[in-house]
Amino acid sequence: MALQYAADTISINEYLEGERLSDIKHEYIDGDVYAMGGASRSHNIISGNIFRILGNHLANTRCTTFASDMKVKAERCFFYPDVMVVCDDDQGDDYYTEAPVIIVEVLSKSTRRLDKATKMAIYKTIPSLQEYVLIEQDFVDVEVCRRSNGWVSQHYYLGDDITFESIDITLSCAAIYHRVNNDDMQAYLLEIDRNEQSFKTE
Repeated sequence: MALQYAADTISINEYLEGERLSDIKHEYIDGDVYAMGGASRSHNIISGNIFRILGNHLANTRCTTFASDMKVKAERCFFYPDVMVVCDDDQGDDYYTEAPVIIVEVLSKSTRRLDKATKMAIYKTIPSLQEYVLIEQDFVDVEVCRRSNGWVSQHYYLGDDITFESIDITLSCAAIYHRVNNDDMQAYLLEIDRNEQSFKTE
């Protein structure tokens, strides 16, 4: 989602009070406020796939999966991750959490730098966070940074399986991009179709 800067700096309390009344979502970085724009079709499909898969997996556990209307607080910042998972969060606030174990951001040209640099550095300061996931929407590339691996990036592509260690789930990269119509997915599905046709004729 694209961000638009609002000129005046405000306090955290002013931000939280204003956000409860606003029809537009804003992110907050140490006094600066950024209005959030809309997301593309592919962005929504990818985040929806992740939300559904993780939500179903965690349905009978202590963990809860949130979509992009729930804020996360880190230091003096508030963000709306595309998807996040929270376990054993007893802080009691209905509008934000400070205890995610996984955060997922779907990248776009306008947000890639913010998600891969600014947000990543801030998210790493959250003690509970175990995995930060960045998903490209225009081509297939899932980047996972794990606390257990010193936050070193690992990349996954079509044909790969991805394990989210903190919630004990393994899913295919293809499942994340299900129904996404980018060039990589078109080529992947065409190859699957060719293989199936070849198998039938043997």
